[in-house]
Amino acid sequence: MTESTSPAGTAHLTGTRRTVPVRGGALEVRLGEGAGPALVFAHYWGGTAGTWDGVLRRLPPGRATVRFDQRGWGASRALPGPYGLEQSADDLAAVAETCVPGPYVLVGHSMGGKASLLLAGRRPAGLAGLVLLAPAPPRPPAGVTEEYRQGLSHAYDAPATVEHALDHVLTAAPLAAEARAAAVRDSLSAGEEARRAWPLHGIAEDITGAVGGIEVPVTVLAAEHDLVEPPEVLRAHLLPYVPHAELVTVPASGHLLPLEAPAAVAAALTDFLARLPGRCAG
Repeated sequence: MTESTSPAGTAHLTGTRRTVPVRGGALEVRLGEGAGPALVFAHYWGGTAGTWDGVLRRLPPGRATVRFDQRGWGASRALPGPYGLEQSADDLAAVAETCVPGPYVLVGHSMGGKASLLLAGRRPAGLAGLVLLAPAPPRPPAGVTEEYRQGLSHAYDAPATVEHALDHVLTAAPLAAEARAAAVRDSLSAGEEARRAWPLHGIAEDITGAVGGIEVPVTVLAAEHDLVEPPEVLRAHLLPYVPHAELVTVPASGHLLPLEAPAAVAAALTDFLARLPGRCAG
C-alpha cells in the first residue's frame, strides 16, 4: 500500500534556518513555521534531520516543527564531544529554548528517544508532551552485553555494513530507493568518536533515576517487528519507569518507523496534539 502525502506537507520541508549556540560551537536548526505546540524532533543513531522528511510531508499544514542534526552527525559532524546522553539532552534543551517561544512536544526516535526521556525528566519549562518512537528504554535490557555493544559499534563502518544492518536488523520491509540511499548516507555521516559513543556507552546507560519526574503526557510507538527495541522490551524496560505512558504498536514495521511508516507516525503525532490538555492543544 502506498502512503499518501499531504499536498501542503512539503511546506514543512522549507521554512527558515537558525543557528543555536551550544557547547563547542553551534547547531544549524531547520524550522517549519506554524502554530504550536511545536514538534521538536531528535533522530536515531544513524539518522539526521532528513530522517523526518517523510513524516513532515504527511503532517497537516500549519504545525510548527524543529529538527537538526545531532552533535557529531551530518551537518553537526564538526562539533566536538562529549557525545553522550547528557550532552545530547543539553543540546536538545538549547534548541527548544532558543527556537520555540511557547509549548513544545519532544519527538524522539531510538537514541533520540532516550535523550528526550532524559531531558523530559528535568521538567523543562515549555515541555507539553513526549512522543517516543521505538525508543531505547531507560533501563537497558539484559541483551545489551559488552559483546553486543562491541559488535554494534561496527554497524556503520562502511556502506556494506550499513546495508546489512538495514536488511537484517533495522527494517521489516525494503525501503523505497530514495529513503534507503539517504539512510546509508546518513549512517556514514558521523565522525568515528560520535559514531561509537552510542553503542559503547549511551545504549547501556541506566537513566531510570532521571525519568521518574516526567509528568507530561507520553505516547510510545512500538514497531510490531522491531528487532532492536521490540514491544515486549519497551513494556518491561520503559513502562515501569514512566507508568502513565501510553504504548501503541505500529503494525508491519521495523525499527526505522520514520522511514518505514511515516504516515502512521504523522497520524499519531496529530492525534497526540489533539488530545493535549487546555491551551497546549493549540
